[in-house]
Amino acid sequence: MNLSEKEKIKLQIEAQIIKTEEAIPDLREQSKPISPENAIGRISRMDAINNKSIAEAALRKAEIKLSNLKYMHTQIHEKGFGRCARCKQQIPLGRLLLMPQSKFCVNCSR
Repeated sequence: MNLSEKEKIKLQIEAQIIKTEEAIPDLREQSKPISPENAIGRISRMDAINNKSIAEAALRKAEIKLSNLKYMHTQIHEKGFGRCARCKQQIPLGRLLLMPQSKFCVNCSR
């Protein structure tokens, strides 16, 4: 992997970090508990609880993604950057640009 490719990936990682950090507070707000004293109907309450569960799952996923992005950002200048952690083959540039937090190639990620 050459220097310009690494720079593209670094910029993508930084952009994804910013985007994910901006999304997390909103997801935290959406995953706050639903207080029982709210005067909403039973169906509406169930819908609110379901939406809260979805927001909690999205929050966990975003936090994991942010952690992985920050780790990859520290590893960008390491010798093995861009290689699959399992099979040690080069991860295609397109995959790294699409998912810069990827540690595995497509085959090993399954």
